[in-house]
Amino acid sequence: MIIIYTDGSSRGNPGPGGYGTVLKYKEHRKELSEGFRKTTNNRMELLAVIMGLEAINVANAPVTVYSDSKYVIDSVEKGWLWGWIKKGFKGKKNKDLWLRFAEVYKKHRVTFQWVKGHAGIPENERCDELAVEAALGNDLKADTEFENGINDF
Repeated sequence: MIIIYTDGSSRGNPGPGGYGTVLKYKEHRKELSEGFRKTTNNRMELLAVIMGLEAINVANAPVTVYSDSKYVIDSVEKGWLWGWIKKGFKGKKNKDLWLRFAEVYKKHRVTFQWVKGHAGIPENERCDELAVEAALGNDLKADTEFENGINDF
């Protein structure tokens, strides 16, 4: 079982943002983070999950994703995402990231576990630190789709 903890941050919504991801498998551990100059909290929460799943090098892996994002978890677990895809994301945001998520999600056996944010869960706290640090960093990347309004359908 591969364990992924994720968190996203936005300093203003929209504003500078970042994601933090911690992957764990047996004795192995990997941390991922990146910052963007203008984005949203929801985009960073979703990107944290995507980056964690994309970092897995083996197909059909059993994965548990721990996240404090009801936006991400409910969209998948309640089946909303699959309806959005069928309807071409009419009236929904973040199409670019949701399509990217759907592709990598299909490659693994993913389950989600909601965790309360800022509740002292060490790996979740670490993801928050990584996300905030990335959002406050220098030389932030462009979230091109967001900045160009491509995700607003």
